[in-house]
Amino acid sequence: MIDLSLAIIGGTGVYSLAQLEDAEAHQPVTAYGPPSGPIRVGTLSGKRVAFLARHGEGHSLPPHKINYRANLAALKALGATKVLAINTVGGITEAFGPRVLACPDQLIDYTWGRVSTLSEEPGSEVLHVDFGDPYTLSLRERVLSAAGRAGVTVVGRGCYGATQGPRLETKAEIARMKRDGCDLVGMTGMPEAGLARELGLDYACLAIVANWAAGAGPNPDEVITFEDVLAHVAAASAHLPALVAALLAEAA
Repeated sequence: MIDLSLAIIGGTGVYSLAQLEDAEAHQPVTAYGPPSGPIRVGTLSGKRVAFLARHGEGHSLPPHKINYRANLAALKALGATKVLAINTVGGITEAFGPRVLACPDQLIDYTWGRVSTLSEEPGSEVLHVDFGDPYTLSLRERVLSAAGRAGVTVVGRGCYGATQGPRLETKAEIARMKRDGCDLVGMTGMPEAGLARELGLDYACLAIVANWAAGAGPNPDEVITFEDVLAHVAAASAHLPALVAALLAEAA
């Protein structure tokens, strides 16, 4: 087990952590199978950090095929206690346009058919975890504090709606999600957050808004392209190193 200060899970467009020094690859086998790919463990700002590309380093795994249980169990096995999840999302409401960074505080799960609990197998413990606040408050506060010290603007609220994917949503689906109170839409927020709670991991989401969701924004008929998504993610991701460095500089 490694003394990790932080584990980071990268989403679409965030497949590596270039600032990670002396990185070594780990791929522990878990009771739930292998993780999405190698977990890169190295040093960043003098602290030990683990990084895992959620979709695989070549983006080979669609959202519904990710082994979320193995990913989180592998990070915990390596010594992680705090997980910062980077999620690429669409913006639904006014404050969440492309290239915005957000640290949501609520979550609605629209996914289906995914293995979403450690209580799946016969004989496993039945876990009724408190999930009223799906993201760990103390870690969210640290992320927002670090962003302030690093001069990085992060919207410190928002409701993340997790959809099944891999297709994008219809305008009607986004309209329904807006009525439900969602500000952001993504495909990987669940079951990851719920599993982190079952595993006793502190967990927070840093969402990168890559596009307006279907029918949202100033041009409701805009066609979303993957090229535009990656361009927005690249621009917003430029702020991540400073934010993470500031987060690591804070006492655990």
